[in-house]
Amino acid sequence: MILTDRDILDAINDGSVLIEPAPPEEFYAPNGVDLRLDRRLSLYREPEPGEDPVIDPAGPGYSFREAIARMAGEIDIGADGFVLAPGRLVLGWTLERVDLRPGARLAARVEGKSSLARIGLIVHLTAPTIHAGSTGQIQLEIINLGPRPIRLRAGMKVCQLILEQTLGVPRRGYGGQFAGQRATG
Repeated sequence: MILTDRDILDAINDGSVLIEPAPPEEFYAPNGVDLRLDRRLSLYREPEPGEDPVIDPAGPGYSFREAIARMAGEIDIGADGFVLAPGRLVLGWTLERVDLRPGARLAARVEGKSSLARIGLIVHLTAPTIHAGSTGQIQLEIINLGPRPIRLRAGMKVCQLILEQTLGVPRRGYGGQFAGQRATG
């Protein structure tokens, strides 16, 4: 069951979910709440001469965090924004920290905004699920699939959080490789 704007506000008021900083009233839609883009982005770089460009996620000793650290560097989005070229992928984070309290029977999805998708901006490739018990800023896989460059600005509305009630309480909260993810710096 998807929560309405009233249900989301009730969940915030009773402590089942925390969204910090608190979104203003105009960020709420009938079935979700807008989240904004943080000032930090991780930019992928071209392989260095002689560096093996192949990523082997099923290989022995593979670590997502180590792979990203080798391939990407972080920047702050400046006052003029960051221009995302067509076909380019960057990692971003929501400005807001979202905590789905253990035992609250809530999970969530992060979905793109249709107004941005219609110009080619996608905010998640395959990872919309925010598991019950998750806490932290939400990492976004942002790609420009459109024909023109798109300027990203810190603080812009970039996605929607859709909250859903789970049928039960999980045995344990989310503890996978993205637990407590947050923008560094």
